[in-house]
Amino acid sequence: MTSPYEKIETPESLEHFRESILAKEKSDAKTMVVCCGTGCLASGSGDVREAFLKEIRVQEADEEIAVRQTGCRGFCENGPIVVVEPENIFYHSVKKDDAVEIVSETIKDQTVERLLYEDKATGQKCIHESDIPFYKKQARVVLRHCGHIDPTRIEDYIKVGGYDALAKTISRLSPEEVIACIKESGLRGRGGAGFPTGRKWESSRNAPGEEKFIICNGDEGDPGAFMDRSVMEGDPHGVFEGMIIAGYAVGAQKGIIYVRSEYPLAVRHLATAIAQATDLGLLGQNIMGSGFAFEIEIVKGAGAFVCGESTALVMSIEGKRGFPKPLPRPNTSIVGLWDMPTVLNNVETFACVPAIILKGAEWFAGIGTEKSKGTKIFALTGNVKNTGLVEVPMGTTLRDIIFDIGGGIRGDRQFKAVQTGGPSGGCIPESLLDLPVDYESLARVGSIMGSGGMLVMDERTCMVNMAHFFLDFAQNESCGQCTLCKLGTRQMFEILDDITSGEGRPHDVEILLELAEAVMAGSICGLGQTVPNPVISTIKYFREEYEEHIHEKRCRALVCRPLISYRIKEYRCKACMLCLKACPVDAIIGGKRQVHEIDQSKCIKCGSCMHACPRKFNAVECISGRISEH
Repeated sequence: MTSPYEKIETPESLEHFRESILAKEKSDAKTMVVCCGTGCLASGSGDVREAFLKEIRVQEADEEIAVRQTGCRGFCENGPIVVVEPENIFYHSVKKDDAVEIVSETIKDQTVERLLYEDKATGQKCIHESDIPFYKKQARVVLRHCGHIDPTRIEDYIKVGGYDALAKTISRLSPEEVIACIKESGLRGRGGAGFPTGRKWESSRNAPGEEKFIICNGDEGDPGAFMDRSVMEGDPHGVFEGMIIAGYAVGAQKGIIYVRSEYPLAVRHLATAIAQATDLGLLGQNIMGSGFAFEIEIVKGAGAFVCGESTALVMSIEGKRGFPKPLPRPNTSIVGLWDMPTVLNNVETFACVPAIILKGAEWFAGIGTEKSKGTKIFALTGNVKNTGLVEVPMGTTLRDIIFDIGGGIRGDRQFKAVQTGGPSGGCIPESLLDLPVDYESLARVGSIMGSGGMLVMDERTCMVNMAHFFLDFAQNESCGQCTLCKLGTRQMFEILDDITSGEGRPHDVEILLELAEAVMAGSICGLGQTVPNPVISTIKYFREEYEEHIHEKRCRALVCRPLISYRIKEYRCKACMLCLKACPVDAIIGGKRQVHEIDQSKCIKCGSCMHACPRKFNAVECISGRISEH
């Protein structure tokens, strides 16, 4: 692509470039800022944006109102989100048909009250984003630009201070000073293990090698996780700036961002950002007159969970099968890509770097806890009212995240557990809701930070079934290199399958724990070493559910089909025949003016009869246990 601007050849010209952008903008210009992250796009924000463009022309407001797209604002449960600037009026759940009213009221400097968010606790309408409880307890460092800039325009990034950290780095700091700053900040890798970032960079700088590399892991394989995807979509230049600074610090001239191919929007925005930064001279040779050269390439992965392990990821980039290298193996920071020293961090880690360079190590170290510094992004999902992307200081409690930011449990049901760390994490019970979220605290209760997934469960969740779900994922994702991982996870899955099918045996729980220990001890990479966590933690905190499944053949959460039954309450049945017509296997016996009953030998436990029965009758019920036992 050809840039309409001259190359930025010095740190001073970067500032001049910013001033020229700001000079062209009208501070009082009205702008419809539409969230076009993947979540909002799935809810129709693309149509909303087009509707705004059309309606502005219809109402002849072209000179008065502009339309701009951004990445994810985080409040995914309430998308599509539109913010009207400069007043920063926050509208949620916007539909394309709302465009007429929003444009009309904006021209008149009025607000569309019905589209404002209502604080459920106070009943008050929230005009601005900062008024909404979801945002109040967050501390946005990595996400500071997401939802506020157009990720496809490098001008938007530079306008808010983008590439200032790079300018400061190459003009005022030596590589050793950069590494010292990152070490003093206490930044730890946000990809899962939490290894100190500065120490990793220092290892690569000091390691001998003809060439050195920077790899950004944007693969993000955890089910339900979308932290890195959202950052790549919403602030690609923020990630690249961190990578370039890392390259300067360790002496690398080549960077690779490894992205799963299932992230097409992220790939598109990253490619656009590389082209724009190259055209402006912020990537390539002699960056800002410093003599330092750096380039970035996108490599798309096939979506293998095991490629989250560093050596497997490196092998994948080299065009080989993504197998973790056997032990003992040197760290990738010393022997990595093409056997050269390689810094490998994830998206969130690199995105922290520009803010640390600009604001200082002391500032970042002042956020969080003694051993876990800074902020952490979580993908808050599951049975919580406000699902979305959350960034909080390390040490924030689970209760604050789930109830203050997340709004509590959907349908005001009872909280049961939360799993952190994805399929390798543990399930944490209600008694530990006041646990601070940091690396050490999560490890103490049998979970992990992981990349940042946070799955909330209510009383309708069967913890045995949940462990079964994650073991299914894990044994499918095992690369098969370690016998204990490949066969051990499979055997654990089969035992859980028996338990949830009503075929559990008295000693199955003890066997599961023995297998879990063997899998953890006999696996060479983090997949096998951590995937038993969901089983271990659910047994530790919810053992009574395992005992009920095995000995009483019942599932209290009414989830495991072989352990539940449907029956019709005779005194409530109105013989309306709706359940009879809905049953896919003709298991309902009865007719007009004849009370119905269910033939248990035919019933497949699908629940169609319960859904078909009118709520005012409430004649069909689901019960725990097999019908013959009641």
